[in-house]
Amino acid sequence: MENKKYPLPPFTLETALQKVQMAEDAWNTKDPEKVCLAYTIDTEWRNRTQFINGREEVKKFLTQKWENELDYKLKKELWGFRENRMAVRFEYEWHDHNENWFRSYGNELWEFDENGLMRKRFASINDLSITEAERKLK
Repeated sequence: MENKKYPLPPFTLETALQKVQMAEDAWNTKDPEKVCLAYTIDTEWRNRTQFINGREEVKKFLTQKWENELDYKLKKELWGFRENRMAVRFEYEWHDHNENWFRSYGNELWEFDENGLMRKRFASINDLSITEAERKLK
């Protein structure tokens, strides 16, 4: 039996907004150990063109992500919700090891289990090259 991750579905506007803020806060820690606990053991992801299955693969993916996406800063926004599903838009900024800056834009579709853990995450993401002076998220 997995622990519960409040708030639980079915979501209201208030609890959906809370869930999105909790996800934003967790991802901004850049701590794969902490972030992966919001997902079911058998979570299914599509992130860009990658298919990721299970919490352990999520942890490995996030570790590699934040080793390469430096000074990562994320902002999420609820786009819509129904029962145990949400649509979220996001943008984040980061730079690579050569100090090339990017702003990444995307949309996610989320599905939660009865314990409030994310069972499915499908993300479509596009990257825009920016200068450090063009950063919006600091």
